[in-house]
Amino acid sequence: MNSQDKPQKIKKRSYKNLILIIVLLVIMIGIPYLLINYQAKRIGLTKKEVISRITGKSDAGSKKVTAGGENVTGEKIDFLVPIAIGLEFTDPPLIAHIQAVDLDDDGLLDVIVCDDRGNFVSWIRQYPLGTFTEKILASDLIAPAHVEVIDFDGDGDKDLMVAVLGMLFPNNDKIGSVVILENDGQFNFTKRIVAEKIARVSDVRAGDLDNDGDLDLAVAQFGYDDGETRWIENHGNWKFESHILQYLSGPINVEIVDIDYDGDLDIISLVSQEWEEIYCFINDGKGNFKPNLLFGSSNQDYGSSGISLFDLDKDDDVDILYTNGDAFDYIPPQGRPWHGVQWLENKGGLEFEFHRICNFTGATNVRAADADNDGDIDLFAVSAFNIWDSPDSYSFIWLENDGEMNYIKREITRNPTHLLVCEPGDFNADGLVDVVTGGMHTYPPFDRMSRITLWINNGKFSEK
Repeated sequence: MNSQDKPQKIKKRSYKNLILIIVLLVIMIGIPYLLINYQAKRIGLTKKEVISRITGKSDAGSKKVTAGGENVTGEKIDFLVPIAIGLEFTDPPLIAHIQAVDLDDDGLLDVIVCDDRGNFVSWIRQYPLGTFTEKILASDLIAPAHVEVIDFDGDGDKDLMVAVLGMLFPNNDKIGSVVILENDGQFNFTKRIVAEKIARVSDVRAGDLDNDGDLDLAVAQFGYDDGETRWIENHGNWKFESHILQYLSGPINVEIVDIDYDGDLDIISLVSQEWEEIYCFINDGKGNFKPNLLFGSSNQDYGSSGISLFDLDKDDDVDILYTNGDAFDYIPPQGRPWHGVQWLENKGGLEFEFHRICNFTGATNVRAADADNDGDIDLFAVSAFNIWDSPDSYSFIWLENDGEMNYIKREITRNPTHLLVCEPGDFNADGLVDVVTGGMHTYPPFDRMSRITLWINNGKFSEK
């Protein structure tokens, strides 16, 4: 070998090694960067926020858990009397959602029902006082998940916004749809298909999101591995345009509210499934939204099951009530020890402080109302996924506020089981809070079933 060739070969080998190192660095740095960039675009967060989210270091929302009545349990007080209303049943009922509303404006509360056993939306009309008659308003809606009653077209009568899953259980097929049931003023309803062949739709709400004087829609699409959050722009004459806000599987609820008090409507969404997060999409007033992560659990098995908005502490801003108790990751579903009821206190500036209120296995829904008529806000909560083989498992509780935002957990009932939803309201116009519940009996035991139950307040607390 020529002695002059040796340094040249060493130099070529060094170049090759350098190129290999550069290629490896590109792969090691470039691919994660591309994945982070891709996730940032899908979710709508900055790259820094995505990295914090992945590493579990997100500072969105305070993780502080206050003692507020978490382990305080009080004796049972029988102040609600159950009455079955609506259609009779033979097969296990599958009620996905109910809304307490006076649909016909006669001064008496009615109940609107999403029935996933019959694949219909119905109206349990109260007329006269204390008499309830159920009428199917629209059929062939496969697994309706949520209904909102509002005058969408501005003609003076109430229409129904319906979120349609297309299948009750998680599925990646594009089988979901957004349907408006248009009221002709005589309570005959025409189906208006706003969007179809999209990921399973779990929630839809109406509000003027672009400040143009008509109502638009916010939509949660649970899907399975493939879900979305979107808003649908109303162009008039039943023409619509969709705008995707976020590509994440597992959205359960959307709520429309002016959370930052700037005169336009924002969107709050709950995402379950993989990340267990609450987002707020801030509106610039023209229908352009910026996502903000308000809260995220580091427990990917947290089981987020629902949110609702209410000024719980009466400080003139909107707080977020939040249940985690979904157990469909297990077959059969099993409650987990971290399930329960909590609230996110609005501290202003999109800062929310997490407060654990109580443990409640399988918790699926929480609603605020003054149950005992003492001037502060109590809570009603139901469970669809408690440990039903145990005789100590509650399906329905109320959380008594002591006036200082500390809560005493009190049993309402253990029978019926599998209660998915509850809605408070004064059904008999006596000034006291009643509650209506719906049963989702997807798995055994089937020995304590209900479909729609009205719980009438017997006035026991009026004796105080």
